[in-house]
Amino acid sequence: MRTELLQTNIILENEKVLLLPFENERNIELKAIIFDDEIWKYMGMYVRNDLDFENYTTNTLKQKAAGICYPFLIIDKTTNKVAGSTRYGYLNQASQKCEIGWIWYAKEFQGTGLNKACKFELLNFGFENIQFRRIQFSADLENERSQSAIEKLGALKEGIFRNNYVDSEGKSKDDVYYSIIAEEWAATKRNYFPEFL
Repeated sequence: MRTELLQTNIILENEKVLLLPFENERNIELKAIIFDDEIWKYMGMYVRNDLDFENYTTNTLKQKAAGICYPFLIIDKTTNKVAGSTRYGYLNQASQKCEIGWIWYAKEFQGTGLNKACKFELLNFGFENIQFRRIQFSADLENERSQSAIEKLGALKEGIFRNNYVDSEGKSKDDVYYSIIAEEWAATKRNYFPEFL
């Protein structure tokens, strides 16, 4: 696994999406779209004011500095607007795996195909450049929309983790887990992402 790549400025793009490292100065543009409870309904927390935003950005960058994650800004290339954020998270070098998640989009970018374009770049770079052996996804058990989006990527549903975490309001939440492994990526790419090849 080429972990040294996670210490560089990773920029990924295709015709639809541009992914920039989160510490890019454009992260301030997230303030125009982030204060929407619907975005955060299944995220285990809420960003409702300037202090929440400051905590969100500070914590994201602290976690990157600690080697826990590698976060990105998502730019919609059609409009050149910041559309949301995502990351490689739960980075585990010993087991050569990560989770793609913590992803959110402003409403105007949901259902536009941006998510699939974003996930392709992250999966392709993750498997072919960083050389992860496993990339996993999770979604709140109640979040059927996210589960459907993950299934459209060709990920295998592995099961439900009950009481997987406690959200910011003290509720225990269940998550559904999925994965794609390195041995499957070539076929998954052909079958689920032909428009990007």
